[in-house]
Amino acid sequence: MRRTRRPLLTFAAALGALTLGVGTATAAPTWTESGTAYVNSLTGSQGLASRADGSLVYRGLASIPLDLRIAGWSHVGDPDVAGGYTFDAYQGGDAATRKMYAVTAPDGKRTTYEHALDQGELLNNSFASVSPDGQWLVSGEWGTMNRLQVFPTPVLNASAPAPGANLPQAGQIGLDRPVENIQGCDFTDATHLLCSSDGAAKEVLEVALDRPLDGKPVTGRVTSVFAVPQRSVCSGTFETEGIDYDAARGTLRVEIVPPSPCLVTTAVISYKR
Repeated sequence: MRRTRRPLLTFAAALGALTLGVGTATAAPTWTESGTAYVNSLTGSQGLASRADGSLVYRGLASIPLDLRIAGWSHVGDPDVAGGYTFDAYQGGDAATRKMYAVTAPDGKRTTYEHALDQGELLNNSFASVSPDGQWLVSGEWGTMNRLQVFPTPVLNASAPAPGANLPQAGQIGLDRPVENIQGCDFTDATHLLCSSDGAAKEVLEVALDRPLDGKPVTGRVTSVFAVPQRSVCSGTFETEGIDYDAARGTLRVEIVPPSPCLVTTAVISYKR
């Protein structure tokens, strides 16, 4: 026993050091909850985006301008802000054959860009997220999907068509595993997005791209980051909604709508890493 103990202890210590080293090298950044705010669900439950000055843009069903509602655009998704422009994702009713992106300039002027649905494409338009270089607009459908859609960013990408012409898809992001009910995504850098999923787990997912978007197909590796807290005096089913990453301040925000009758107020949970 005396002869074998030291080698066994030495082996155990080496194995422990190796395990610790591997864990340290591969550990992902941890997001720590830093606060919760609340917004009116009518004007803020569908999504949010941060401006350069740190102020927030919120979207809800009551945020849809009357002229767009009259034109048949009955749902607005999670927005994004890039280069001072606000990008909104709109969808119509069940018979819709197009989806629409509205771009609002810093002076308040709004321009719309429509996309005719491609073969097999769902009418849902859950969110708009602009790549850090401003050139590509990422969007998502609904249900269980193995892709995210990519378009040339209207206004910011010279290859994007003028208003009135069809906005075409560019190379899609093919996901290495299916995702469920993506409500919003936002870039944390050129090759990483964080997405809010309203699937059974009510979670935030990370999509790691094999290279920055360039208009050609890319692959995205999906991992689970954390579950969104479900806290309310009301019991029932929660709904995960929009997500935003404020790169200048390192703040991540995720929305979750509580069950009825508490659903009139949406929780906006903040995180730091």
